[in-house]
Amino acid sequence: MKFMKLGSRPDTFYTADSVRAVTCEVSSDLIIQVKGSRYLLHKFPLLSKCLRLQRLCSESPDSGQPQIVQLPDFPGGAETFELCAKFCYGMTITLSAYNIVAARCAAEYLQMTEDVEKGNLIYKLEVFLNSCILHGWKDSIVTLQTTKSMALCLWSEDLAITSRCIEAIASKVLSHPSKVSLSHSHSRRLRDDVSSCNGTESMRHKSTSKGWWAEDLAELTIDLYWRAMIAIKSGGKTPSNLIGDALKIYASRWLPSITTKSNGHAKNKKEESQELSDSDSDSASEIASKHRLLLESIVSLLPAERGAVSCSFLLKLLKACNILNASCSSKSELARRVGLQLDEATVNDLLIPSLSHTNDMAYDVDLVMAILEQFMSQGQSPPTSPPRMRMIACERRRSRSAENIDFEFQESRRSSSASHGSKLKVAKLVDRYLQEVARDVNLPLSKFIALAEAIPDFARHDHDDLYRAIDTYLKAHPELNKSERKRLCRILDCKKLSMEACMHAAQNELLPLRVVVQVLFFEQARAAASGGGNGKVADIPSNIKALLKAHGIDPSSKHPPPLSTTTSIHGDDNWSVNGLKTPKPTTTATRNPTLRMKLAEDKDIDNITNDENGRAASRSKGINQPKRMLSKFWSTNKGVTGKN
Repeated sequence: MKFMKLGSRPDTFYTADSVRAVTCEVSSDLIIQVKGSRYLLHKFPLLSKCLRLQRLCSESPDSGQPQIVQLPDFPGGAETFELCAKFCYGMTITLSAYNIVAARCAAEYLQMTEDVEKGNLIYKLEVFLNSCILHGWKDSIVTLQTTKSMALCLWSEDLAITSRCIEAIASKVLSHPSKVSLSHSHSRRLRDDVSSCNGTESMRHKSTSKGWWAEDLAELTIDLYWRAMIAIKSGGKTPSNLIGDALKIYASRWLPSITTKSNGHAKNKKEESQELSDSDSDSASEIASKHRLLLESIVSLLPAERGAVSCSFLLKLLKACNILNASCSSKSELARRVGLQLDEATVNDLLIPSLSHTNDMAYDVDLVMAILEQFMSQGQSPPTSPPRMRMIACERRRSRSAENIDFEFQESRRSSSASHGSKLKVAKLVDRYLQEVARDVNLPLSKFIALAEAIPDFARHDHDDLYRAIDTYLKAHPELNKSERKRLCRILDCKKLSMEACMHAAQNELLPLRVVVQVLFFEQARAAASGGGNGKVADIPSNIKALLKAHGIDPSSKHPPPLSTTTSIHGDDNWSVNGLKTPKPTTTATRNPTLRMKLAEDKDIDNITNDENGRAASRSKGINQPKRMLSKFWSTNKGVTGKN
């Protein structure tokens, strides 16, 4: 911290009867009143340096009595006026980063310029400000903080003090840390303050991290911080990840903490309003408004580069947006950014409390759905083979353009493979998120299913986590009827369940009977397949064997039989399930409804096969027509030919 002393005479100001006066042999002839404080002073020392006082005194006639001057709008108040008055008397005053702004504004108000007297206060303050204050890091920060005072804000802007401090701070951030002499709070506990004017620096300062400036700037109010960050970003030298780290530090310093209850449910509005309360006299709404402005300013400062800030930090900001009811544009921007890097998120990050008045859900599932859609829209699933038309083009002509097509295809596979890995992570994330939100008794079935179906089939290697989520939802919603349970379980692929999950599902009374039978069937098929080519059937747990026998399936059979009406299943449970294709019924006994298990990924193949089979059947039917039909056809043909 740098200081400057002006004047050499001792301080002779004293207080008598609530009036400040100067010890002097000459009686006072000037009374100045500044915001409730009265000063008994002398015209000569003050008018010789203050042009404004000269004009005010010349406007009123000399009556032989002490002249009274009112200064109701004096910047900085009585304390700053006394500082200027002492300078006029030649008394010693001390200037630093803490009072230089007020002194500079007061000197400007009193018009203490060089036109009135050489070496006046304005000149000396400007020299000190430019040569020392703005060259030091800590001094620049403190000086900038003092400009936020309402009485000095406009004056500081007009005198360009605020902008000069911001430029000085930005230039130091953009400079290499080892070339800047400063002291800051980040390492203040590790070293003594260093001089900012004489160029000396501590050896420890050279090892300071690149983000040394973030904690000090976090002490600024949001309007000053926003301007400082804009200046730093416009310099183009600060990496985007450092900008992101600085914003995270600032948000953690000023935004209210956003947590959840220990039982996993979001805080209610009453608790949030209590959290937003503060010790000052401002109302909760005013505090919320300040936090909302702060949050929206932080969102506007986020670097455009992907990955500059963590997905966890973005989701915390999104939670704050919900709690503080921030603007829709801020919510949309954050949701878009989260969607770009959703694979980095955790389940706790996605548990965004819902404060909507239209529903009583604990978490904002709609917002997570929007984020998921944004993530899925980034790219398609990785292709397993070149497109059909592209293969035909390659077969017809191997030219340079065809080689370029192959090269582009390989490049697209490389880029999409990374996207494929991300989607696998997001699939796990969503299934575990579903397990958490499934406990919410107010979560509609349609929202649960929509979120589960937003994940493509290829992204789920197994359905264990999805099964746990379904089981949790069924337990939390016992009021679901049979059709709703069936609708919920249609999103489950029993072939992708592990042995442990199958054992649990086979004994789960909450699942529709059809799903239990399907689980048993696939478990038997898996056990039979694991026996290898020697015809032996792998051991099946005794509880599963018992359930298989209860439903008419022989667990000792080498080849598991197709599910048919011989299995005792109620007629209402006859619905299509993803999994296995049953053979076409050929006898009267098998004409009754059976399980129609179709693989979703075989739909296109089935359509093509059906068309080809249809054409083949049509040709076969034409060949097997009776000979008399053929004779009629030929006789008709001959008749037509003859006519022609």
